[in-house]
This record gives sequence, C-alpha cells and structure tokens, in this order.
Amino acid sequence: MGWKEGGRERERRIERAREREREREREREREREREGERERQLEREREREREREREREREREGERERETDRESEREREREREREREREREREREREIERERERERERERERERERERRERERERERERERERWIERERRIERETERERERERERERERERERERERER
Repeated sequence: MGWKEGGRERERRIERAREREREREREREREREREGERERQLEREREREREREREREREREGERERETDRESEREREREREREREREREREREREIERERERERERERERERERERRERERERERERERERWIERERRIERETERERERERERERERERERERERER
C-alpha cells in the first residue's frame, strides 16, 4: 500500500513540476506576446513620428515654394516699379523736350513780332517821307502859284502903266 502511495506522490510532484513548467512557458509566451505588442506599439509610434516628420517636411517644402513664389512676385513688382520709373523718366524727358519746343516757338513768335514791328516802322517812315515830300511839293506849288500871281499882278500894273502913258 505504501509503495503505491509513494508512487502517486511522485507522480503528483512530477505533474506539479510539469504544470509549473507549462505555467512558466505560458508566462514566457505572454511575456513574448507583451514584448511583441510593445515592439509593434513602438514601431507604430516610430511610423507616426516618421509620418509627422514627412508632413513637417512637406509643410517646409510648401513654405519654401511659397517663399520662392513671394520672392519672385516681389522681384516682378520691383521690375514693374523700375519700368514705371523709367516710363516716368521718359515722360519727364518728353515734357522737357515739349517745353523746349514751346520756348523755341515763343522765340520764333517774338522774332516774327520784332520783324513785323520793324516792317511797320519801316512803312511808317516811308509814309512819313512821302508826306514830307508831298508837303514840300505842295509848298513848292503854292509858292509857284504865288509867284505866278505876283507876276500876273506885275503884268497887270505894267499894262496899267502902259495905258496911263497912252492917255
């Protein structure tokens, strides 16, 4: 009877030992599972971080492109401003030229006016000279008529004396 008891006890010990071994194995399995889960968790986290980094990189790239576009636009604006300035400069030049032309025109006008006045004075002097000549001639004619009348009177007196003598 004791022999069987001892055998069963040994069997139970062996069974308990096997059970403990299986429990340890299950525990190791659970630990591997947890480790695997932690590893997958970390990998997912690293992947999310890489995705966030790619997103940040895309954002930086977009910002660089936008900055490049803004710089290009500023450069185009500066070029347009330089062109407007050149146009204003050309306009100022044209205005100066137009002013010079107006000045030359005024000068030509003054010159024409001087010539016109000079011609007018010349005509006036000519008319004055003609009036003077006419006056001189009139005086001359008048004097001549006076002398003629005087001669006529003289002839008349002469005839009178002649008649006197005849009487």
